[in-house]
Amino acid sequence: MLKLDHLTVIAPTLAEGVAHVRACLDLDVPFGQRHAYMGSHNHLLQLGDMTYLEIVALDPEGESPGRRRWFGLDDQAKIRADWEEGRRLRGWVARTDALGDVVAGREAVFGEKVSLPAVDSTFDFAIPPDGSLPLDGAAPSLIDRRGKPRSMATIADLGARLISFSLEHPDAGAISALYRQLDIDRPPAIMRGPKLRYRARIETPGGVRQLT
Repeated sequence: MLKLDHLTVIAPTLAEGVAHVRACLDLDVPFGQRHAYMGSHNHLLQLGDMTYLEIVALDPEGESPGRRRWFGLDDQAKIRADWEEGRRLRGWVARTDALGDVVAGREAVFGEKVSLPAVDSTFDFAIPPDGSLPLDGAAPSLIDRRGKPRSMATIADLGARLISFSLEHPDAGAISALYRQLDIDRPPAIMRGPKLRYRARIETPGGVRQLT
């Protein structure tokens, strides 16, 4: 079974990502970490029940990872275009304890299992050959933490709690069928819409807000 791990706001720059989340949730999400092995960096916010929000962007001061980055970060033109369309909550990550089994036969969707960091790796992530989001984000990215839960101690808890999240998609039936095959716990509600778009309802100290 796949489980909801975290939601991802994929931003052209971290500053823009933080400003967007502030506008939506009225919360200032603090810096998380730099991914030297992937040339990216993030801000992180707890959402309750071992889930969290990641605001992720290409790190302009980071080194090239020698392969395609995750979350489609190498295609900055597309990230900017999606951002300007208001598609900022662009996807989510599901965790599994058997990444190789989930990816097998679905490489066209999820790509290959990549051990990260390359030296002294501690987890595995599925990344398509071109680094793009699986099915442009309609399918989750996949992570295998090798049986060790993500520590919440290093992620800010500002009182935000995920209530629900949803996905609009032109082919909602096909996406729903894929999710059933994957046996996903706490998947987004899927409905038909003109274009792929995520929304999350989040309880904050200031009330229930929507992140898009």
